[in-house]
Amino acid sequence: MSFSDLHLIEPIQRALKTAGYHKPTPIQAQSIPHALQGRDLLACAQTGTGKTAAFALPILQLLSQADRPPKQRKPVRALILAPTRELAIQIGESMEAYGAHLPLRHLVIFGGVSQHKQVQQLQKGVDIVVATPGRLLDLVQQKLLHLDQVEWFVLDEADRMLDMGFIHDIKRVIRLLPAQRQSFFFSATLPKRILQLSGSILRDPVQVTADAVSSAAERVDQKVFFVPKNQKRRLLLHLLQGEEIAEALVFTRTKHGANRVVKELNKKGIQAEAIHGNKSQNARQQALKNFKDRRTRVLVATDIAARGIDIVELSHVINFDLPNVSETYVHRIGRTGRAGASGLALSFCDAEERAYLSDIQKLTGQRIPVENDHPFVGEPEAAPSQSARPERKNAPQARPKHRKSFRKGAQARRR
Repeated sequence: MSFSDLHLIEPIQRALKTAGYHKPTPIQAQSIPHALQGRDLLACAQTGTGKTAAFALPILQLLSQADRPPKQRKPVRALILAPTRELAIQIGESMEAYGAHLPLRHLVIFGGVSQHKQVQQLQKGVDIVVATPGRLLDLVQQKLLHLDQVEWFVLDEADRMLDMGFIHDIKRVIRLLPAQRQSFFFSATLPKRILQLSGSILRDPVQVTADAVSSAAERVDQKVFFVPKNQKRRLLLHLLQGEEIAEALVFTRTKHGANRVVKELNKKGIQAEAIHGNKSQNARQQALKNFKDRRTRVLVATDIAARGIDIVELSHVINFDLPNVSETYVHRIGRTGRAGASGLALSFCDAEERAYLSDIQKLTGQRIPVENDHPFVGEPEAAPSQSARPERKNAPQARPKHRKSFRKGAQARRR
């Protein structure tokens, strides 16, 4: 199947050809025809399956074919809601590429930066807004943005939205939209709470699914390294000292952990940068750009900050910490091995993470091969010996074992 089989207009097909798109992915092939027919969509799709084009292409085509409003200032007619700044920016870049030959304007709105430039663009008029919930509602409250003429609405990464606590903001946005609209709901998973939310947004939707949550793992070569927790940074340095890993996206569980890994790598002469919620927007975008441009060899990220990162031909993903949610593992490793390219996912597993590994293997239906060819296999966890522990000054005397009799004696003495 080609994009011409999906009845996309010539300007969009030309833009896709320029961007190097040759044939639609399964989620695109399933979604685009229904979307062009005006149907609402409930889509389950993983990162890396081409879901952005699945909603962006029909919106661009329908907008370009719709009657122009008579007003001089363009109202916002399409709204795409994303959980993170990085994902919003990525969607905006996709809109720019796909709509290169169309007379449509788009704007990406997010917090953490001055709103001045965003407001200036809004005042000039835009057709499509891609936004994170906080800044969007802030501009609405200031009466600088109006959503009463939105005809197309997309909720992207709905499960992540709920994980990040955006449920109330989403409901507020929904109340601001016209009842008559076409809506697209995209989520990597469809648990009960997601289905309940979709029911309040969609009208008689077509449900499409591409890549079950476990299937992304089948396309990536995987290895697990059993290693004590206090040796993980040494193992990472050991792996990066060779030339086999040209670049790597490293996942840690916490922001503090990401900073410590970066500090250790830089100390050893390995160029690394971190992206997480404590970094400014400009710092995060610069770190991501440096990594994409190959000026930085290692990008260390937390899961929320990495949502929406799309890096062409990424060779290695390293789970410095295994996630405690199995689906998160699949999302992480799905950032490599894209579009037919080879990829390798390496995971460090300490004693406390064995249960997480078991859950991951149960979800994916795969036994991840164990890599024993490294110098830290079986090293014991560092723990101070009894003799090495410092004595506490003025340590309290041990309490008697029989607490009831002790209390009674104390009461008698007070009397």
